[in-house]
Amino acid sequence: MSSHRRAVLQAVFVTVLWSTSWVLIKVGLEEIPAMTFAGLRYGLAFLILAPLLARSSLRTRVKALSRRQRWQLVALGLIMYTATQGAQFLALDLLPAQTTSLVLSFSPILVAFLSAVFLAERPLPAQFLGVGVFVIGAGTYLYPAALPASQVLGLAVALVGLVANAGAAVLGRSVNRSAGLPAAVVTIVSMGVGALGLLGVGLSTQGLPELSSRSWLIVVWLAAVNTALAFTLWNASLQRLTALESSLINNTMLIQIAVLAWVFLGEELDARQVAGIVVAASGVLVVQLTRRPSRR
Repeated sequence: MSSHRRAVLQAVFVTVLWSTSWVLIKVGLEEIPAMTFAGLRYGLAFLILAPLLARSSLRTRVKALSRRQRWQLVALGLIMYTATQGAQFLALDLLPAQTTSLVLSFSPILVAFLSAVFLAERPLPAQFLGVGVFVIGAGTYLYPAALPASQVLGLAVALVGLVANAGAAVLGRSVNRSAGLPAAVVTIVSMGVGALGLLGVGLSTQGLPELSSRSWLIVVWLAAVNTALAFTLWNASLQRLTALESSLINNTMLIQIAVLAWVFLGEELDARQVAGIVVAASGVLVVQLTRRPSRR
């Protein structure tokens, strides 16, 4: 199996885990405030991963980080975790999941532009076509997305999450492509920074309510499996995938969430939504099958 195909499979597996997160987050938000919930998830995930730094090889790599690399990881943590995940939790608390997904489904457009400008990874014409097909499919699936006037704040938060998500995709690709750091180092350091930011905002503004055993179980599962394991695999896949490829795979969560909602939440799919899923999946397939010829 080629390294690129392995990276694709890793990224797909991670998106399956992250798709289940949306169902668990919606359940957990019934009891846990959004920012505190996000902080607990990523803070506990950091504590699970931190002992890996006891390995001499990883500890040596962390100590050898240049000043520029340290600032890159700090920026990645604040953008990928504090901003992106914080905005996602808040948006899910303020908006229906479909509306939040609709906003975030436009991430590939921003990623395509930012990766061309900052990473010199100009998408091929066929990949632009794939992005367009994906967005059409996503829009077909989610239309109409009702947004009452009372949810304007939620829309603003979701837009912040959209921009942060695109920025995190490009910066994450840049760090994993050029820094030459193990995926574990990138994950642990950036997640520690991001979790500290989330917990600081959450505890200072929302506090920590008394949680039931169900809520703690959700937090622990999200932290251990859907975060500690998933983000390590995700950073490893970014060493082989371009920012656009990883973003398109990430956006297949729209399809997976629809299926999970149908299976576990009893939300049925009509013909229009099924058509949107098929079109969106076709767009992802076009991007993945379009490869730039390798050069010696």
